[in-house]
Amino acid sequence: MRMFRPTFLLVFVVAMLASGLARAEDKITVFAAASLKNALDAVATEWKTASGNDAAISYAASSALAKQIEQGAPADVFISADLDWMAYLSDKNLTKKDTETKLLGNRIVLVAAADSKVEANLAAGFDLAGLLGNGRLSMANVESVPAGKYGKASLEKLGMWDSVKDKLAQAENVRAALALVSTGEAPLGIVYETDAAADPKVRIVAAFPEDSHPPIIYPAAVLAGSDKPASADFLAFMQSDKARGLFEAQGFTVLTAPASK
Repeated sequence: MRMFRPTFLLVFVVAMLASGLARAEDKITVFAAASLKNALDAVATEWKTASGNDAAISYAASSALAKQIEQGAPADVFISADLDWMAYLSDKNLTKKDTETKLLGNRIVLVAAADSKVEANLAAGFDLAGLLGNGRLSMANVESVPAGKYGKASLEKLGMWDSVKDKLAQAENVRAALALVSTGEAPLGIVYETDAAADPKVRIVAAFPEDSHPPIIYPAAVLAGSDKPASADFLAFMQSDKARGLFEAQGFTVLTAPASK
């Protein structure tokens, strides 16, 4: 019977350990706004095909993710749904400032169940409270979650806030707010246009005027604690022609010039 020599066994074990370590180093952790899920999953899949690297993506409200990063959660890349939470981390020197990039744009819309017949004209003075009747308006948390903050700003600008503020069903993130409408728990909701496009059980009733809220911008950055070269590579890939097509297919506006990578 053929026997392996001890030296060969040692070399084999060391090689296997090195291979496993290399794979671990190539895998990055991305913290991303919940509204990015469909598009970013597709981008990560294409990146893995192109580079061989993996991205483990954690989706939640930008506010929750920023707080986790502040508390030391291990992440390599952060993608927020607004500039405020990126600035929050940047001001605490938790991002690599030279990597901060305004990546994507979006829109907020009023949604209802797909079979709903409601109509709305989201102009100043529209009776949104009357349209709700005894139902509730589903929104992401209006004090901390970007989609909720944008929605509240629009409602205030259009003079609707005071009439609906006591009729809210607030959710932990925008996808949770979407689910309340999708499952029939709320008759109306305010979400991103891209969220509405991702759920066939809802339809867009009307879009909020873009001048009724701050510009919706998704910034991305490599985090200060990341020492993995793949982090910068993933950020660059998100600005490539291939990623641009995937983001646009989900309804996002790409704000960066193509990196063609």
